[in-house]
Amino acid sequence: MNKSLGSIIEGSLTDGFIVRISQNANLEEIKAGKFVAIAGNEYTFFSMITNVTLQVTHPDILLYPPSETETLLRNFLKKKSIYATAHVKPMIALTKHGKAAPVKTVPQHFASVFEASERDVAAIFGAESDQSKKYFNMGCPLDMNTPVCIDLEKLAERSTGVFGKSGTGKTFLTRLLLAGLIKKKVATTIIFDMHNEYGLQARQESTAKFVKGLKSLFPSQIAIFSLDPQATKRRGAQPDVTVQLSYQDIKVEDILSLQSELNLHSTALEAAYLIAAKFHDDWLQALLEQGHDPKEFAQQIGAHPESIAALYRKLKRIEKFPFFVPKLPKNQSVIDRLMEYIQKDIHVVIEFGNYTSTFCYLLLANIITRRIHHAYVLKTEQYLGSQKAGDEPKQLMIVIEEAHKFLNPIAASQTIFGTIAREMRKYYVTLFVIDQRPSGIDTEVLSQIGTKIVAQLSDEKDLQAVLMGTPNANTLRAVLGSLDTKKQALLLGHAITMPMVVETRTYDETFYTDMQSELSMRPVEQVIQELF
Repeated sequence: MNKSLGSIIEGSLTDGFIVRISQNANLEEIKAGKFVAIAGNEYTFFSMITNVTLQVTHPDILLYPPSETETLLRNFLKKKSIYATAHVKPMIALTKHGKAAPVKTVPQHFASVFEASERDVAAIFGAESDQSKKYFNMGCPLDMNTPVCIDLEKLAERSTGVFGKSGTGKTFLTRLLLAGLIKKKVATTIIFDMHNEYGLQARQESTAKFVKGLKSLFPSQIAIFSLDPQATKRRGAQPDVTVQLSYQDIKVEDILSLQSELNLHSTALEAAYLIAAKFHDDWLQALLEQGHDPKEFAQQIGAHPESIAALYRKLKRIEKFPFFVPKLPKNQSVIDRLMEYIQKDIHVVIEFGNYTSTFCYLLLANIITRRIHHAYVLKTEQYLGSQKAGDEPKQLMIVIEEAHKFLNPIAASQTIFGTIAREMRKYYVTLFVIDQRPSGIDTEVLSQIGTKIVAQLSDEKDLQAVLMGTPNANTLRAVLGSLDTKKQALLLGHAITMPMVVETRTYDETFYTDMQSELSMRPVEQVIQELF
């Protein structure tokens, strides 16, 4: 029998239920976010505690509170006059036959409330031992030692977001999920690794220790594409591919998302379109070669000299990046190399090394994502025409940090990332966004994010944004406010059966062993074939 916490005394379907806490229960174990079960006649109502309140039967009792030495009076009051209640919100109901259903009714008065059991959690959230191999352990409910799993197949179906203020472990949460996707082979990922935290190793926050990166955990399934190969070598590895792009790879559309970062006026962007109309793919090279004389160049293309001068000043910094060159041979396209790896189910981490400016990150991510998306559109159309299983594209997730810079209301309507978010899974490409300012992301894009993993947020605008369109948003806002700064997160959305607060898994030697277990169990011949 599960541990009894109390019984239902009042409530409603819309507002949730009030539980009178049993005198035998440890009140300090009744926490916001705790997972509990209400035993009804036909259903078990799985619920989340959202608030705890101290109550008295008569307000006069509070006028003369007993001192610590008056134990007899304290015990007498506990029996009849003082008590505690918890507000619980039902999230999902389970029938006697184990079938999950939406909550459309209420339990009877005095229905017993219990701590949920390991069997309850597995029935609701699935288990990693399931034959489908689609479930991944994200952590445990508060004060429980049983795994809460997320459905990785559903996670990959729609875009995903990891949100939380600075220092709450967003990178750690992202690394957990990416490790799950790689281990379970649900989707392939391209990770734009701005701060070099996902590939080889990363420094643990608040300590001097280093944790393994994805390349260290899955050496045969990860390829490192490096903008700064010397920095990658100093960190102990040879990059699989050194990234080089030509000026011809940069389109005017790629500059649109930099409008805010570069403080570009709309007239400067109009000038860029005029240059592109005349010089086509060579528009940037023409600007960098002739833009130093804006008057003559402006007359040549029919633009305003000041707009040309502003555009030239802002984009001239591209010449300082060694991975941008005027021209490349046709057989040296880094996009083609990237597509080859994806087709082999190899995940790509694009390391930026010492080139960590926002300008560089936004520009590179836009260029590569736009080209990859175009390739996927063509592959999808080919598959729809042939209907051959071998032509079906591999599911791809594109991982970006500082998402609000790509997906703010201005950029989202103009850039490739906004397009991908709105398309959902139409062309087998979804986004995996990481951000500490969800309120900066366009509301239409936020509404398309299917699964959210939310660490602590304190800004009211961010809380409102991340819970937009979520049932029981007011209830969940209170839960988010009670999260610990680290190692706790709220899981909600498409890939999880019901919203759940978890103590996240520890990223340590035990986790490393779990991630590598499948590799060790496979036949040696198969492992050798994959590695070579």
